[in-house]
Amino acid sequence: MTKEILAHPWFGTWIAILVAIPLALLVHRIGGLVLKRITRPVPTVHAMVINCNAPARLVLPLVALLLIFQAAPDDLRFIGNVRHLNGLLLIAAVTWLTVKAISGFADGVLAQNPSDIADNLQARRVLTQTRVLARTAMTVVVVAGGAMMLMTFPGARQVGASLLASAGVIGIVAGLAAKPVFSNLIAGLQIALAQPIRIDDVLVVEGEWGRVEEITGTFVVIRIWDDRRLILPLTYFIEKPFQNWTRHSAQLLGSVFIYVDYGMPLAPLREEAERIVKAAPEWDGRFFNLRVTDATERTMQVRVLCTAATSGLAFDLRCSVREGLIDFMQREYPQFLPKTRVASEGNQEREHQQAVA
Repeated sequence: MTKEILAHPWFGTWIAILVAIPLALLVHRIGGLVLKRITRPVPTVHAMVINCNAPARLVLPLVALLLIFQAAPDDLRFIGNVRHLNGLLLIAAVTWLTVKAISGFADGVLAQNPSDIADNLQARRVLTQTRVLARTAMTVVVVAGGAMMLMTFPGARQVGASLLASAGVIGIVAGLAAKPVFSNLIAGLQIALAQPIRIDDVLVVEGEWGRVEEITGTFVVIRIWDDRRLILPLTYFIEKPFQNWTRHSAQLLGSVFIYVDYGMPLAPLREEAERIVKAAPEWDGRFFNLRVTDATERTMQVRVLCTAATSGLAFDLRCSVREGLIDFMQREYPQFLPKTRVASEGNQEREHQQAVA
């Protein structure tokens, strides 16, 4: 029995496998500890090393097996199938390793740029670019890995040659079918580089006010103020207009409009508006004024402008100013609230005579 095992054509290959796999795992263990220690001062590379730990544990043994199978005699039974299977597993493992490396690098960049701070414009810019570019790169890597695995099959190569032979018609059909995919891919790159929108930007889109919650490889998720989600394709933000309230800064100028009777004195109203604005914790101290911006046949339109650090604070400040001015007029000048006058002919003639006299 022992002689039969020793004489088996695969015996030497088995021994090499039994030695190579533990050796590869030992190299992974020692190499991982060394790399973690020497990359600790560089957070991005350190995050990559940590993220690549699991796939590297699979890649190194597969590389060792690849060397062994390539060195094995070509006349071994099933050696061709074994080499093919090992190649497929290695391509899949390397693809996984590359994806984890990209993800780890992105995590390291994001860890150095936290977005949970007050002035997070730069951090949100980095967050958007990193996420979009990382997802695009990972998509390309996965597609390339899948293509390489398919090309290891002779049948797939023959199909590829047939497609190339009839590339005229098929290329047009494939181009039309893949247009949405490539459009979103290009739009994602444009958004990452030009950054018309970023994560946590405040937008007004399709008449809805909300924040950018997520940017994927195909769509953007807008969290609307009432916790609904508006899902839009990436190409929307390249092809259509929208409002971005935090493009360069989160600071906003808020406006409040109220309507009062012509008899309302403006000086006390302006003083009260100034008191309300300066007492509000939402006001950032940059700007405030009150002006009459329109006059109709019945009322005056009074506009109050005031500034706040963010759109949320600006909304709260506008509500406070509006409520405060209405309460002030109800309490001090109720006779000058907007009203509709109805005068009889006798009253009109009397008023006319008094005006002439």
